[in-house]
Amino acid sequence: MIGKRELTVNDYFAILRRRIFVILVPPVIAAVVSFAVSYGFPMQYTSQAAIIVEGQKVPEGFVAPLTSAELSQRIENAQAQVLSRNRLEPLVERYGLRRGRFGEVSLEDALDSMRKSISVSAIETDLDNTRSRRRAGKAADLTGFYIKYTASIPATAEKVCNELASMFVEEDFKARQEAAQGTTEFLGSQVREAKQALDEQDAKLAAFKRRYLGKLPENQANNLKILDGLNTELDATTQTLSRAQQDKAYAESVLSQSLADLKSSKSNTDPKVLQQQLSSLQSQLLTLQSQYTNDHPDVIKTRNDVAEVQRKIDELATADPPLDDKSQKAAAIETPEIQKLRAQIQQDKEAIAQSTAQQSYIEGQIHLYQSRVELSPNVEEQYKILTRDYDTAQKFYSGLLSKKSESAMTADMERRQEGEQLKVLDPANLPDSPSFPNRALFAGGGLGVGFALGLGIAMLFELRESAIRTELDIEACFGLPTLALIPTLYDENDGEAAPSRNGSSKLPARSESGNESQAEMGV
Repeated sequence: MIGKRELTVNDYFAILRRRIFVILVPPVIAAVVSFAVSYGFPMQYTSQAAIIVEGQKVPEGFVAPLTSAELSQRIENAQAQVLSRNRLEPLVERYGLRRGRFGEVSLEDALDSMRKSISVSAIETDLDNTRSRRRAGKAADLTGFYIKYTASIPATAEKVCNELASMFVEEDFKARQEAAQGTTEFLGSQVREAKQALDEQDAKLAAFKRRYLGKLPENQANNLKILDGLNTELDATTQTLSRAQQDKAYAESVLSQSLADLKSSKSNTDPKVLQQQLSSLQSQLLTLQSQYTNDHPDVIKTRNDVAEVQRKIDELATADPPLDDKSQKAAAIETPEIQKLRAQIQQDKEAIAQSTAQQSYIEGQIHLYQSRVELSPNVEEQYKILTRDYDTAQKFYSGLLSKKSESAMTADMERRQEGEQLKVLDPANLPDSPSFPNRALFAGGGLGVGFALGLGIAMLFELRESAIRTELDIEACFGLPTLALIPTLYDENDGEAAPSRNGSSKLPARSESGNESQAEMGV
């Protein structure tokens, strides 16, 4: 009555007791058959080698590691190289791996079979698991890996596995050396290009400095200082020129007066001469009065001279007859004071000429430095651009040069095998038992399949049977409550149940339990 109601634990036990042989026979048969079938497969032996990552011997603080690539990536790259046709074909020919079970196979088939026989797996330790849990979602760093190779001959599996391990170590070392050499060569080319760019910027900067010599921003403060000094020097030169001009004018006036005095004192006292001298002194007095006050010594002296000449003119009215020509020539001889005045006037002229020339030169220099100061903002803008480009090129070149030196040290470290490298920890072992077929596993698999088959057959029998065994079956089948239970009657001779009064089918040999007694519902 399976399917009419929900089964209980007692129902399952009852089914197990009824179908025990149906459940147990298939597993036994399947296990025996599977164990026998395992002898039909060729035996395969697996050899294993362990390779670890040996850390860098030189501290990373002194020499930076070559690459930051993870070990998994390095293993994948090495595996791709090892599993290539060029690396596997010599092994196939050397160890006769083309010989198959049914004869010699093609080279491509042998290579494919060999690739399938090679496996690489990471070495996992408790420390790696702890680190993985701590890093929460990040992949744990690999410390090594296993290389496994499966073959039909144990010795062949061992030898091929050892060669594969050596090839992995060799490929990793070769890859690191090539990376170091390639990095050094690349940085070398970059350094040369950066040096050329730096030289070009240096040439541009030097040409700019030659073109704007003295007009660069670094010269601006000095230009302003020189300009202030030139202005001060110009003021001093202007004062000197003005003073020399005044001294010359004064000396000339004194010379004129002295000449007039000389002529008046040593002449033949000609009234015409005295009259001309008086006119000259009066004109000179007017000139001095326009420049100075009446208390100025020159004004006072000239006024006295005018009075003296006027007195002489007045005296001539009662004076003796004039002297002859010889006396006048003798009177015309100049005194030392007049000669000194003439020399002073000449010196003043020279000083005036020198001051004038110096004034012109200073004004030219002032104009030059003023133009430099005015041009300085535009020059500064261009100079900043050139300087910024030069500094950028200098920093880039210095950085590349430093990286090239570090790369050269790293490459040398790799050549000396002082860096991080792969090392064979455990060589390949000689397998003493086949890895395939695992007869225990075959038998266990057959046992499991047979047990599942037995359960399926038992359930099929139960589903096909319509016997009513308990009062729960009665309620599930008819939907009516059970009024009474009639125990099963047994025949002592053959142990079969007697037919019921109403001629229904036979019930099972005996009752299952007090609640599971086989019964018929009274009508």
